[in-house]
Amino acid sequence: MDQPADRRVGTVRLPYPTGYPVEWEADVVLRDGSTTHVRPIRPEDSDALQRFQMAQSERSTYLRFFAALQRIPDRMLTQLVTVDHVRRAALVAVRPGAVSEADGADADGASADGADADGAAPAEDIIGVARYDVIDDQPGRRTAEVAFNVADAVQGQGLGSVLLEHIAAAARERGVHRFIAEVLPQNRAMLGVFREAGYAVEQHLDDGVVTVSVDLDPTDRSREVMADREHRTEARSMQGLLSARRVLLVGPARGGTVDELLAARVREAHAADPGDTELLVLGDDVTWADLGRGGPGGDGSGESARVDLAIVAAPPDEVIDAVRRLRGTGARGVVVLSAGWAETGPDGVARRRELLRTAHAEGMRVVGPASYGLLTNVPGASLRASLALTAPKPGRVGLFSQSSPVAVTAAETVKRRGLGLSTLVSAGHRADVSGNDVMQYWQDDPHTDVACLYLETLGNPRKFSRIARRLAQVKPVIVVVAGRHGSVVPPGHTVRATRAPRRMLDEVLRQSGVIRAENTHQLMDVAQVLAHQPLPTGGRVGILASSPSLAALVADAVAAAGLTVVGPPEPLSASAPDDEIAAAVDALYAPGACDAVVVVSVPVVLPRTDAIARAVAQAAARTGRTTVASALGLHGMPDELAASHDGREIRIPAFSTPEDAVWALGAVVRYAQWRTQDHGTPVRPALREGMSDGAARAQARTLVEALLTQEPAQEPTQEPAGVVLDQATATELLACYGLTLWGSRSVRTADDAVAAAEELGWPVALKIAAPALRHRADLGGVRLDIADAEDLREDAERMLAAAASLLPAPDPVLEVQAMAPTGVACVVRSVEDELFGPVVSFGLAGDAVDLLDDVTHGVPPLTDVDVARMVRGVRAAPRLFGYQGAPGADVAALEDVLARVSVMAEDLPELASLELYPVAVAERGAAVLHATIRLRPAERRTDAPRRALPG
Repeated sequence: MDQPADRRVGTVRLPYPTGYPVEWEADVVLRDGSTTHVRPIRPEDSDALQRFQMAQSERSTYLRFFAALQRIPDRMLTQLVTVDHVRRAALVAVRPGAVSEADGADADGASADGADADGAAPAEDIIGVARYDVIDDQPGRRTAEVAFNVADAVQGQGLGSVLLEHIAAAARERGVHRFIAEVLPQNRAMLGVFREAGYAVEQHLDDGVVTVSVDLDPTDRSREVMADREHRTEARSMQGLLSARRVLLVGPARGGTVDELLAARVREAHAADPGDTELLVLGDDVTWADLGRGGPGGDGSGESARVDLAIVAAPPDEVIDAVRRLRGTGARGVVVLSAGWAETGPDGVARRRELLRTAHAEGMRVVGPASYGLLTNVPGASLRASLALTAPKPGRVGLFSQSSPVAVTAAETVKRRGLGLSTLVSAGHRADVSGNDVMQYWQDDPHTDVACLYLETLGNPRKFSRIARRLAQVKPVIVVVAGRHGSVVPPGHTVRATRAPRRMLDEVLRQSGVIRAENTHQLMDVAQVLAHQPLPTGGRVGILASSPSLAALVADAVAAAGLTVVGPPEPLSASAPDDEIAAAVDALYAPGACDAVVVVSVPVVLPRTDAIARAVAQAAARTGRTTVASALGLHGMPDELAASHDGREIRIPAFSTPEDAVWALGAVVRYAQWRTQDHGTPVRPALREGMSDGAARAQARTLVEALLTQEPAQEPTQEPAGVVLDQATATELLACYGLTLWGSRSVRTADDAVAAAEELGWPVALKIAAPALRHRADLGGVRLDIADAEDLREDAERMLAAAASLLPAPDPVLEVQAMAPTGVACVVRSVEDELFGPVVSFGLAGDAVDLLDDVTHGVPPLTDVDVARMVRGVRAAPRLFGYQGAPGADVAALEDVLARVSVMAEDLPELASLELYPVAVAERGAAVLHATIRLRPAERRTDAPRRALPG
């Protein structure tokens, strides 16, 4: 079939490639934690597809083709590998082909990558196929027949569900909205894949064949299923790395280069603290030949040389070669210590991409480059695969750091404070394994109670937000992001640019329930409270201080942190008698007295006696009251502030200053409140009246595709960045999402204005249509509540004259609009950001609001609680609730508009920008008076609707 011609809008190429769609390629994680590569099929895959078919069992062949078919006939084979990636598309899951004995390692380990004699990469084996063929090309509801075939050897590993996600995502990009599949009743596995995917599925039995119909519009259930599967597979993938016991070191043995120093440090670190890890050194303990044949001796029968994880310190080309040689060793991942990748320029980026492709094809994950390594303190299975000479003691805190230097300092800080770690993962340049992967693992890890992350960049904020929110509901998540606004991109990181407001990062973290720390010092301050103290039940704080001045200082800090001081704090001298100390402590820890306690003890002359510390520790252990302390000479988790109750030890964290203690307590209280709040449900308003939501979305999709493919209009509506819609087209698109744009007419003369008013109905508003003056009543750009033709003619002539003096040619245009009910003027906006995806914002209209940046933001999908918070979060919000005796506005109607805009922005990545200005919110109803919409061809979002690793 001929391929479609390129389609462009202005100079912008549309996202419908005429050739091979490389953006469909992806590395994926299977159910067992291993990885494989999914890509579009190619004509040169015919031999691999034939091998795949011939290796399938009789049963699998019958279930796929409804007949015995040992070999695919040549004509059918040609048809199967020849697709146009639009009406006919196919994806294959591939792994490197089997390595013959001749291609294996030589006795001295000189060649073990399975390459051909001329250095070409080994052939790929297909392990799964998914394809669709369009059978009904009805615009807006394109239907395709879909089929799957998974290799017997990997059935049960979740490959069928992965292929369904990816072929469905590809089909949606091509305008396909429904899949039809014919399945034999005994093919329960395939029926289960459709049924468990979470899409809207219908099926019926006819003539011994089950016809399955799948609506490809994502549902809450399909999103939940995808997130659950993503969580399980990525957690299992990390489990494969962090449970490693046998680690292979690949690197120079001696010398003074950076790589040689790194390798020597690993040896030294293992000698100093081996944990439960067995370190095999390539060249000393084993050779590549040993690894290739299962053990020393090379007879293929040994198991002693099989490894779980590799640490590599070498130049990039040698690292990639080592990953190829690790094939068949059982290694689940590789830790790359050395640098020299993306930070060196485009060639380095290409080498990093090759590293990922090679590792993922071999079923391995990559940690690094420039990683500090991995540590775990699992009892009886502690992992030592890092540059750390000694590991922190076992504890309940998990630590992830992109930066190796920060990993070093954080690990030392943990040791100094006596905090203890369960896990330390240093991702370096985060080419593959990221904080998202580690959070997936921590969610189910019984050894981790607190998650700490130091992030230099957020490569996928949408996925981060989704995973962090899920984790934060069961375990606290504390995050430091390099640079106050997260805009620092260190060398070696490839991150999409962003134009989102600087406050956007804070909003993403807030929506996720994450505790934001400004630096590693604050990170550890909060961690030591959460790791050793129960969550407070409220924000009422009792204060015990050793002097009146300290008590006043702490009370002020408590109020500044948004907490409430309970009663006047009574000073208690550090030298007070034991009975006086006991009475004061018992009163502070009495039932219902407060929710948390801050203790500050700084003796001025006499030495510290620890009497207050012991009494407070015993009371905190007995009552379970959240307690923090600042005492002279105590820091971290000191023994002086430890006590046991009912066989359970409680330690009170000690801080250098009272302000540090109160800040950490305030962060913990806010997190505890977030945990108990109702986070709402995703907003899913019924869209267009008289039409199903799926049909309304399909209509919007058809309209957007048509607008982006039409010939340029005669009027100057084309822009290099996309297409600006006129009001009639904007009305049509907004109507797909249940948003009604108030009617208006564009006019150039006073007579035309009167005719328009007669058509629309009196009274009317008159506006200058130019964006610079549209909302400027102070510049004569707006006249309201015009009730008759005489006044309208007079106003129109005055405005036309004023506009002609202020605006360049062509002649000014006016807009006549029926008067909406009087209300509070608001503005709702949405932009498609390259990094964050859709960003929705809300504010009240007016220059002062814009100048003061009194705007709230949200990243869809939003919940009803998120929408309500956005409306109430602006400082001018009281105007919506009857400010100074004015009638209250219909906030529910306003929230409905905001919810619909968020759904529209989530559905349409082509929606480059949208502005509803003004939205007049009256006592009843909200009227959208004007809309500015710009469309442009969409880039793939960072959190595309399919599971995939970085690539």
